[in-house]
Amino acid sequence: MKKILLTIGAAITASQIASFACTSLLAGKGATTDGSTIITYNADSYVLYGELYHHPAADHKKGEMLEVREWDTNKYLGEIKQVGHTYATIGNMNEHQLAITESTWSSRPELMDTTAIMDYGSLIYITLQRARTAREAIKVMTDLVNEYGYRSTGESFSIADPNEVWIMEMVSKGMKEKGAVWVAIRIPDDCISGHANQSRIHQIPFDDKENCMYSDDVVSFARDMGYFSGKDEDFSFCNAYAVTDYLALRGCDGRVWSFYNKYATGMDKYLPYILAEGGDVLPLYIKPDRKLSVQDMQAMLRDHFDGTELDMTKDPGAGPWHSPYRFAPLIWKSDSVEYVHERPIATQQTGFTLVAQMRSWLPDEIGGILWFGVDDSAMTVYNPIYCAITKVPECYRQGNGDFYTLSWTSAFWVNNFVANQTYIRYSQVYPDVKKVQSEIEGSYVEATRKVEAEALKLYKESPEKANSLLTAFSDSVSNTATARYRQLGEYLFVKYLDGRVKKEKDGKFERTADGYPVSPDSPGYSEDYYRTIVRSDGDRLRVKEVKPQ
Repeated sequence: MKKILLTIGAAITASQIASFACTSLLAGKGATTDGSTIITYNADSYVLYGELYHHPAADHKKGEMLEVREWDTNKYLGEIKQVGHTYATIGNMNEHQLAITESTWSSRPELMDTTAIMDYGSLIYITLQRARTAREAIKVMTDLVNEYGYRSTGESFSIADPNEVWIMEMVSKGMKEKGAVWVAIRIPDDCISGHANQSRIHQIPFDDKENCMYSDDVVSFARDMGYFSGKDEDFSFCNAYAVTDYLALRGCDGRVWSFYNKYATGMDKYLPYILAEGGDVLPLYIKPDRKLSVQDMQAMLRDHFDGTELDMTKDPGAGPWHSPYRFAPLIWKSDSVEYVHERPIATQQTGFTLVAQMRSWLPDEIGGILWFGVDDSAMTVYNPIYCAITKVPECYRQGNGDFYTLSWTSAFWVNNFVANQTYIRYSQVYPDVKKVQSEIEGSYVEATRKVEAEALKLYKESPEKANSLLTAFSDSVSNTATARYRQLGEYLFVKYLDGRVKKEKDGKFERTADGYPVSPDSPGYSEDYYRTIVRSDGDRLRVKEVKPQ
């Protein structure tokens, strides 16, 4: 394995901190328990409102233009030519079981084109309306940036259909030349991969035309810019175009390492790399020790480096309730020395989260499921949203509340109601959340099996009838789960009021024989936290003997 020399910069820029967002994990069809292809997405942002985007299929007139607005800001960027027909999309999947997700990374600052029309978000959602397969999506995306320019920083895209899973990485050429340099590599069927705000592609298998695509100038452009001067076989896309600093390793590649470490032995050898101590580069993909299920991928999106050397519940920052959460900023100073909190996959600022499951042996309307949730992936419920539904559940509907307007029928606000009560007393409260979360998600195993069996029967008669059934199903389970979570939030508010814990009996809060509330428990803090207090200020707080006067 090739080793690289790391440059650890002391100064952390605001743009690098801002790019600490989004995680995507991937699994080929030979690496999953049922032969599905799977990609995931935690869309992390402190200003992203969790809702589900929907575009019905449509026909368009010749000469029609499409307005493009930057996904992150809603800023008008320009217009592009519309195509004759666009496919229906629901979130990050379309009616043909094509799914695309992403994570952004810091590219060289001179490689930005603020005059270009295509940003990374628009590129995803426009392509989903125009492509049927992963290979077709790669062509659509690269054609769009060649024609209209690419205005975002470095980007990794997960692109998957029912048979293939790809990673594509792209970076703009800057203001002097329109377009982008890019490379796309197919993940082997029996492997898993991931990206999390750092470029992941190093060596390019130029001779493997079946499993690798790239722009003609992917190497020559780097040479022209002075980024690379060696032989083609020694070229690294990441080294040429990405900024690799301490945060890119520990806060970004560290999340991918945690995924690998969870499902494959021997990954401890890459720990020095993500801790910026040198060593072998984290592989683009690995073969897991066992095949993974949708539930395994959901569980990984809820990861806080659990059980590893980076476990966030173990250091003093976890506080009295052993919390795996650290509020911003992640980079902080003490006595002029910079420190960092760990940046796990699961984080409080997620707008929406998904596990896209594509199944080649089923009709598209039935085979594609977007397991969708909003807010923190560790706290949310992943509801089954079939890929061709014609109505968005009310709890996810665009316009049902916004980032400044609370709505009690919006899953985003209801989930935040639950999550933000949990953060402050994590070890006490989270078991109650996990119980309800597991009950709801566990019920979907049998529920989806039954509705799909019924949908398959209807499909033979009428695909439209099958799709109507699945639309009603996705709507019902999503809104029911949101209502159940609101009940959970109300329960938590009552149970843990004022730092106490109300007693329960037979599923109800306990009362005296006269109907009066019994005295709540006072569990206090953990022994290790009491010791922390004593070490810090024990002399001042020690109980002293009071002698009689």
